[in-house]
Amino acid sequence: MILEELFPHVDVPLQHKDPYTLLVAVLLSAQCTDERVNKITPKLFAIADTPEKMMHLDSEKIQEIIKPCGLSDKKSKAIKTLSEIIVREYNGQVPEDLESLESLPGVGHKTASVVMCQAFGVPAFPVDTHIHRLAYRWGLSNGKNVNQTEKDLKKLYSKEHWNKLHLQIIFFGRKYCPARGHSKDSCPICSLYGRKTI
Repeated sequence: MILEELFPHVDVPLQHKDPYTLLVAVLLSAQCTDERVNKITPKLFAIADTPEKMMHLDSEKIQEIIKPCGLSDKKSKAIKTLSEIIVREYNGQVPEDLESLESLPGVGHKTASVVMCQAFGVPAFPVDTHIHRLAYRWGLSNGKNVNQTEKDLKKLYSKEHWNKLHLQIIFFGRKYCPARGHSKDSCPICSLYGRKTI
């Protein structure tokens, strides 16, 4: 398996210390690079690294810190409100089920799936635009939408591989299979172009 050979060990790209800081980091990563998020979160978490501390910050203060991540108005309000909900309804602990996570402000299916697999070790296959693009390029999905791609990938691969595989695909895409400037001949997967090689 090419991905396992090239990326046998994969670390979560977003810096965090617990489920809550991961949740906030993933929320911030929407339409923003992991690299930029990792520069911003230390500043934010130095002030508030728990939902209790975060809920007492003004949205304007949060927005000021996270502005480089983009969509700062929307994201700051979501972070403050979800922190209040976690304290009020979940005793300050990030809920460990997909449905509860998805009910939090600013938390969509992909964000919830990332938290489930990377914070709690529950099998999930978060599909972002990069995985969606690669699955279509590699002929693993018809590319209609991210939801369909997630279903297709879950059918193709056994559940015990999902959590690691989604990270391997992300890292592979960044290094070998970018959206722009992609060379099929130099890509270890596209040069072979077969489902069984992946």
